[in-house]
Formats: sequence, C-alpha cells, structure tokens
Amino acid sequence: MNSANPISDPLLPADELGKINAYWRACIYLAAGMIYLRDNPLLRAPLQPEHIKQRLLGHWGASPGLSFTLRPSQ
Repeated sequence: MNSANPISDPLLPADELGKINAYWRACIYLAAGMIYLRDNPLLRAPLQPEHIKQRLLGHWGASPGLSFTLRPSQ
C-alpha cells in the first residue's frame, strides 16, 4: 500500500495552481466589473467617472465561491 505524504507531495503542480489562480482572479474581476462598471470593462482607455455606474446594482453574493467551484477541470 502506497500512502502519499500530503505535505511533501503537492496535489497539484505549480503550473496548474497558477492557472486556477488566474481563472479565479478573472472571475472576481468580471464580478466586480458587472457591479461597478457600465462602460470600458477591459480598461482599454483610462478609467473615467462616466464609466462607473451612477447607482450600484448587484452584490458580490456567491460570485467568488461559484467561480472557484465551477472552475474548468482538465
């Protein structure tokens, strides 16, 4: 029987963890953009006051948790 040591044997390689981290950050950015921005979501131009919603609609809710749970698998 081969038992792996979870401390010395990481479950995911560093490059896979990096991809998950990038996906997580993109999801959080999209959630924040949907709440706060009404224009220029990719920030191709410097952010201006007219790009921000006058009245913020929405909430973070479960966005971070769902983003992590629904991450693409290999």
